[in-house]
Amino acid sequence: MTAQVDRTAGTAGTAEAAGVAGTAEAAGAGRAARAPGTVRRRVLVGAAALLMLTGGATIAHGAADGTDGAPAPDGGGHAAHSTGTGTGASTGTGTGTGTGAGEAGPVGGASRSGGFYMRADGVFSPPGSFVPSDALTYDTALVPAAARIEITQYADRTSHRVGTRLRGLVPNRAYGMHVHTSPCAADPASAGPHYQHRASATADPVNEVWLDFRTDRNGNGEAEARHEWGFRDGGARSVIVHDAQGGAGKRVACFTVPFSS
Repeated sequence: MTAQVDRTAGTAGTAEAAGVAGTAEAAGAGRAARAPGTVRRRVLVGAAALLMLTGGATIAHGAADGTDGAPAPDGGGHAAHSTGTGTGASTGTGTGTGTGAGEAGPVGGASRSGGFYMRADGVFSPPGSFVPSDALTYDTALVPAAARIEITQYADRTSHRVGTRLRGLVPNRAYGMHVHTSPCAADPASAGPHYQHRASATADPVNEVWLDFRTDRNGNGEAEARHEWGFRDGGARSVIVHDAQGGAGKRVACFTVPFSS
């Protein structure tokens, strides 16, 4: 008797087996192909989160004549919170909502009204942090890492205004702040002395730029100083946050600011 072999069934079985093997191989290849991309995505997401936390991003904003959020020459912006001294200078205290997330690079330029506007944003971090910042905290109990600061400057032919907004500090606490002559560094003393319009042995808000403020219950604060004079070219380079209001106090934080003359 001659044995008969069903070649059709055998061929189909071979094809089915090959198909299963191909599917498994394709699935394995798909997983292998996806794995590097998944790792890359996780790394990028982690890096982005770290960048947002430490404030390494730079953002461009607005015009210099009161549009797009810039303070206008008629007393808008921070000026609404200032109190005059009657001597050509003023300081202000109040509460504010602080700056937006991240750290913005300086923005500035001439306005259509003939004035100059500058704004710089910073996120505080200790000296030597993984992501460098122009805003340094020397006392994280008073100025926590990731607290934010904004400095604005507006000048025209008749007045000069410097304002500040801060967010994330100790709630309901008084701080001092002044414009200083040198950039920030790991040593708080590197920022130099107060900027003075005229050289003087005494410190006062008429001859210097004082930005003392008190935080609200959320740790936010703001202030503004007005003068009839502006900065000398390269003479003002930073602001120092002090642990007490007035002409002196421990230096607890510093922000390097590109002030314009």
